[in-house]
Amino acid sequence: MTTDRERFRPADHPHDHFLLTTVVGSYPKPTWLNRARDLREDDASGFDADDWEEAVADASRLVTREHERAGLDAVCDGEMRREEMVEFFAERIEGYEFNGPVKVWGHNYFDKPSVVSEVSYDEPWLREEYEFTADVAERPVKVPITGPYTLASWSFDETYGSEETLAYELADLVNEEVRGLVDAGARYVQIDEPALATTPDDHAVVGECLERIVDGLPDDVRLGLHVCYGDYSRIHPELNDYPIDEFDVELANGDYEQIDVFADGAFEPDLGLGVVDVHTTDVEPVAEIEANIREGLRVVPPEKLTVSPDCGVKLLPRDVARRKVENMVRAARNVEADLDSGAIDADGRTR
Repeated sequence: MTTDRERFRPADHPHDHFLLTTVVGSYPKPTWLNRARDLREDDASGFDADDWEEAVADASRLVTREHERAGLDAVCDGEMRREEMVEFFAERIEGYEFNGPVKVWGHNYFDKPSVVSEVSYDEPWLREEYEFTADVAERPVKVPITGPYTLASWSFDETYGSEETLAYELADLVNEEVRGLVDAGARYVQIDEPALATTPDDHAVVGECLERIVDGLPDDVRLGLHVCYGDYSRIHPELNDYPIDEFDVELANGDYEQIDVFADGAFEPDLGLGVVDVHTTDVEPVAEIEANIREGLRVVPPEKLTVSPDCGVKLLPRDVARRKVENMVRAARNVEADLDSGAIDADGRTR
């Protein structure tokens, strides 16, 4: 994939240098949307499908505009129509079935689906979400999609007998979905594969999945791969062979202990760098985030650096999430100004 980041630069961007700012995907839902969901699930409430659609549309509009007010260069609606990242897609893929939640850790449960027959593509998964957000937004919209390897790995396989085969079948479905999104106007797509860095011996499987996903896509589609947590040394430099424009990683939570994995001079795609920690309610000061951004400049030059939170921020209080994103954008603009003035070099070092 070869795409130009400059098309995401706002027309009134104040600096010569440009660090693309965005979010990974999820955002805290307004309290009233959670209450609306409870009403929808209560047959006696009188809260019908039209009421629910109005509530979701209001929340999507609110979050999209909140992202734009924060100054993000590429936005999304915070996944207001989604809940868990596997369940949402499994509910829309023929061949999946739900048999009840399984315990993940502590008191957290995940409604882990089973693949009970061959998977197939029945109807669009995200087109409505994308078209609504794109109509609301004045800035480019990014579409996050749970990747086929994670969809396969985090499911019970009762049909294929091979996680690899299931992943490839799902990759073909993701390709069909992405092609539909591209037809609707989407040009920035993020594949989320949190399972990758926990089972790194399968990096070749993920690579083949990505090859299937990009098949037939036009060159102007920007494809990112997001991987949160895990040992990144097990998938680099192999990830250089992936047909992606951007590799997005969670590093702020680990105080950049793994940044040297990528700072070997061999890293090829653009770097999507997590610069605020989504696991803490502490709102990082702008100066701290600036220092985090400079860690990314050790790996790639400014024109190849994307700035984002570590991961989705949906588990944070909404005010905390908003302030983290606002500070992140301010920090990115400050680093751009420092690069313009020569106060720091392109590798992040102070002159």
